[in-house]
Amino acid sequence: MEKGLISVDRWAEGSQAYFLTNLHTDHTQGLSSTWAMAPIYCSRVTAKLFPFKFPNFNLSLLRVLDLGSWHSLSLISPSTGSKVTVQVMAIDAYHCPGAVMFLFRGEFGCMLNTGDFRWEKNCERAKLAKEMLLNALKDDAVDVLYLDNTYCNPTFQFPTREVAAKQVADIISSHPDHDIVVGIDTLGKEDLLLHISNALNVKIWVWPERLQTMHILGFHDIFTTDTSLTRVRAIPRYSFSINTLEGLNRMHPTIGIIPSGLPWVVKPFEGNGKLFDSLLTSGYNRSKVSSEGGKQNDKSNGNLESVKRFHKYVYSVQYSGHSSYLEIEEFIKLVQPTSMKGIVSSSSCNVDPFYYFGRICGINQPSQKLDNEHQTFGRGGYTGIEKKRKRVGRLGFYLSRVTVMRRGRKGIKLDEN
Repeated sequence: MEKGLISVDRWAEGSQAYFLTNLHTDHTQGLSSTWAMAPIYCSRVTAKLFPFKFPNFNLSLLRVLDLGSWHSLSLISPSTGSKVTVQVMAIDAYHCPGAVMFLFRGEFGCMLNTGDFRWEKNCERAKLAKEMLLNALKDDAVDVLYLDNTYCNPTFQFPTREVAAKQVADIISSHPDHDIVVGIDTLGKEDLLLHISNALNVKIWVWPERLQTMHILGFHDIFTTDTSLTRVRAIPRYSFSINTLEGLNRMHPTIGIIPSGLPWVVKPFEGNGKLFDSLLTSGYNRSKVSSEGGKQNDKSNGNLESVKRFHKYVYSVQYSGHSSYLEIEEFIKLVQPTSMKGIVSSSSCNVDPFYYFGRICGINQPSQKLDNEHQTFGRGGYTGIEKKRKRVGRLGFYLSRVTVMRRGRKGIKLDEN
């Protein structure tokens, strides 16, 4: 596709149409209440949430794309001045409320940008999205896939969100005399909170701004800002720290739970907590996956090995809104792209999808390091050669091990940004 037509999750000037996959902060860097360059295309849910995140934004710039319908854009070629027609379809990405992937087609071919996504194997919502994508493609091939490669590494094996949510509820029910704090972002993991509420018949405390978001999403009876009504509190992840939990425990027994797919635990806590001991008694063997494909001894289908206790007050549960390595592999097999590029890049931690999955596309594997000398059309848009963006801050994943350990001793603060 010619430069200067569209951008996805990139907000610098120079494009005629902009597309927003979701409202998480790493997708909106550069977007502000005063931004007014061109129309922004997004899902209906994102459009509802947009004015809350960007007050006083000129809402006439928003264009809602209904899921599963083709929309036609008439643009102008910057090089020739001729008319260019781009068709786009939004498809449920099932990452956070309003998250979508975009399927583009035109004279340039067919391109799919997943944004952040997770399509779990036995999830009905994911099955509907898959059918929608396949019906839209028909006999067309995806020329370029811009892929959420957050967990594009065989080490990232974790349970489905349904299983992880049950694990969280089990931890809470195993601590009947404790207050509970769960670290979450400003958007996302609503399904987890709903499961906790339904399974344990409790209300969930959230901070005032999060309560507004819940009301916008249609949840009115489950969440509260009155601490006297519940012992379970969902707090901003950036305020979740060991120091905070130690302070809370001086007033009342409290445990913290961090739901994340990231392996941010340096070393699990080796205490004698009954729950911890019982959680690790299952006969789990981590899947072994190589660049040759396939898996061995995959028993990560619901047991509780993925729950870690790295401090006497803190549990880590692998509840993720991003696809696991095996789910990424299944998605690539489904799409069968001619070429693909990761939308998340780092100098040391993320892998070019071709390294592990090039064989699916019938292409020899390149080096593992991401190539910076190509055009990108993903988180950052289709803008020509672009600097690699490190996603720093998702629980400090891209900090060095030494830095993580130092912060752990001091009471690591888990920042969203």
